Amino acid sequence: MDSAISNSPSPSPLRLSRNQGSTSGGSHRPQVLPMAGRAAGVPRLRAISPSPSPPPPPPLPQPVDTFGFDALMETFSVDVVAAEARPLNVPLAAPFTIASSRLEAVSNVAVRVELRSGAVGWGEAPVLPSVTAEDQPGALAAAARACDALAGAAAAPLGAVLQDVAGALPGHAFASARAGVEMALIDAIANSIRIPLWRLFGGASDSVTTDITIPIVTPNEAAQLAAKYRGQGFQTLKLKVGKNLNSDIEVLKAIRLVHPDCSFILDANEGYTANQAIEVLDRLNEMGVTPVLFEQPVHRDDWEGLRDVSIVAMEKYRVAVAADESCRSLLDAQKIIHGNLAHVINIKLAKLGILGALEIIDAARKAHIALMMGGMIETRIAMGFAGHLAAGLGCFRNEGCQGKAWPFGSFTDNGGTINEQLYIHLQQ
Repeated sequence: MDSAISNSPSPSPLRLSRNQGSTSGGSHRPQVLPMAGRAAGVPRLRAISPSPSPPPPPPLPQPVDTFGFDALMETFSVDVVAAEARPLNVPLAAPFTIASSRLEAVSNVAVRVELRSGAVGWGEAPVLPSVTAEDQPGALAAAARACDALAGAAAAPLGAVLQDVAGALPGHAFASARAGVEMALIDAIANSIRIPLWRLFGGASDSVTTDITIPIVTPNEAAQLAAKYRGQGFQTLKLKVGKNLNSDIEVLKAIRLVHPDCSFILDANEGYTANQAIEVLDRLNEMGVTPVLFEQPVHRDDWEGLRDVSIVAMEKYRVAVAADESCRSLLDAQKIIHGNLAHVINIKLAKLGILGALEIIDAARKAHIALMMGGMIETRIAMGFAGHLAAGLGCFRNEGCQGKAWPFGSFTDNGGTINEQLYIHLQQ
């Protein structure tokens, strides 16, 4: 793996509360699900002031083995008394545009699960038709079916219950709905035993490091966002590209004027051909710009193009290439790993489900393939869960996966979406 991965400037660190039981915060039962990014079941994350060189966090005590997720799969008896799915509609402060879609509102699904103990868990099924197979009505109907089955089932070990959910919501076609139900179940269990999710998933760290995303906008708008993020201390910007090569170059030039020292991640969301992706790297090199990562440069099924871009990017410019939309299953991940088609795999819970994501993470770690944790247009319910998972596993940080890891990323600001509120305004 290129040393640019482990040596890239760190974006702002975010710390997870040690006293927080999970994404829904202890055994508190939310009565309503507010809109505009203030959804119930929020993770109690504490934002740390961004710094180009943050001090390392103090060593953390190791989690109690009996509370590990693998152990709970066999030992924790799940007894659900109520479960429901409901629409989660949140207007965006500004449109969010990527190469494959443009959104003006979030149309997701929230899932609430209550155990007989009284513990409540929340999950979210994000919906982005260019990435997820479900639209909101489909995800809502699928999650509701699973919720009805959970509420009517006898108590059973967590592993068996999750397998039943996977059987009812199989494969990529139901991945987002499955992720939402899995989140809610795991969240409720973490609440019931009062263990923070980051501890439940391994306790490697109570913090994560994140870039921040600039969507496809005009050069002037991109410069304004970059200047704002520079003021907030963000050192790595993830730029959505792929709709128009020349316009993408102009945006990069504009950002360089206001944030000359930032690191770039390019995310084409399948928008380029292999030749166009390589041309982008060539033209950036002429500008003296080398991205630290190039995410999903070609169509998800263009395996040959993905491999060609990965080879040129690394051999010519020492730029790592990440597979995102191309990795929708364990089989896809294995193809990427064994074929050396990309250097990094982007894990998104909405395209894989929780158990599916854990399978791919395990495969990537064994193969020493770098990982990044991505998100979509989600509220803090799903993003908070992903943050805890990344922090707990520890392999999304530079010291994880034998030095081969990637900052927890794909967060957009609340000028385009709601997600900056998760980190910057959570305590308000």
